[in-house]
Amino acid sequence: MKYLDEFSDPALARRLLDAIHAATTRPWAMMEVCGGQTHSIIRHGIDQLLPEGIELIHGPGCPVCVTPLETIDKALAIASAPDVIFCSFGDMLRVPGSGRDLFTVKSEGADVRVVYSPLDALELARQHPDRQVVFFGIGFETTAPANAMTVHQARRLGIRNFSLLVSHVLVPPAIAAIMESPSCRVQAFLAAGHVCSVMGTEQYPALAAKYRVPIVVTGFEPLDILEGIRQTVVQLEAGRHELANAYPRVVPAEGNVPARAMLEDVFEVADRTWRGIGTIPASGWRLSARYREFDAEERFAVGEIRTDESPLCRAGEVLQGHIKPHECAAFGKECTPRNPLGATMVSSEGACAAYYAYRRLDLVEVGG
Repeated sequence: MKYLDEFSDPALARRLLDAIHAATTRPWAMMEVCGGQTHSIIRHGIDQLLPEGIELIHGPGCPVCVTPLETIDKALAIASAPDVIFCSFGDMLRVPGSGRDLFTVKSEGADVRVVYSPLDALELARQHPDRQVVFFGIGFETTAPANAMTVHQARRLGIRNFSLLVSHVLVPPAIAAIMESPSCRVQAFLAAGHVCSVMGTEQYPALAAKYRVPIVVTGFEPLDILEGIRQTVVQLEAGRHELANAYPRVVPAEGNVPARAMLEDVFEVADRTWRGIGTIPASGWRLSARYREFDAEERFAVGEIRTDESPLCRAGEVLQGHIKPHECAAFGKECTPRNPLGATMVSSEGACAAYYAYRRLDLVEVGG
């Protein structure tokens, strides 16, 4: 298949690995930001093929995983309200709140529906003018344009029974927060290619310069990741700290200009709470004043809901790269995909789910 098989070519992978080994003279720790990259790394065993001193630290770039517990509880409260159709992508239904999840609420009689686009939720609102239709809008810069366009359409078409529960977060402030942590070990970043395809790369040179870390925009196929690692190692070994784009077939420097214009119109930057991490200033979006009437949090008066994380779950430490998933005592025991304590075990991009799917048998053998 074009643009898929080519980027999984074993011979080319071997050449890139040889180049990485040849360039590496000392230990380095780099963080892949995106959960999709984490899954590709663990699925293909890329981390096990690298020089012994190269450590890949798994970052907070899983949109489901960083959605805070209190936002899940807000979603549960809204979905349980009468005359509400609550719409979400399927990966949010099993993410645990403080006591239950959306599947549980659905089983209790709430009208919770899986949709494939926020525009599907807007169509439901048009078809059911007597009911409130809410879409759960989560994620990084990648998913935000579609949600922004949907709210824009709702306003343009006068569909007032539609609203958006917003939990959008931004990558650059998260990189800054990671670098300012006293326990930070990260020496370089593999930036998320799909985020940069929307937002461009203009925010990253300043971060690279301020924190003296290479930032390499990286894709998701095995060869993409290996090339990102190779470029990162070359910079680290040379003592450079610059932005580089190892994913030019997808990422232009300016990003997606129409999408960025839509985002600027519909959203405004705000402080955001990240699950397991806490509040990061100016790290997310909320609906701007022009579109505030479509804010589900205000419409259903759930803004004051506050909840505490499970003391057993160490997902926050996983998301910050402080521990690997299997270093949590609950991994594979109290916490499994069937009985998750945290979102990192539920999401298709969660680091804990990746280790459980692709690495847990190896870990059992090592532990034995």
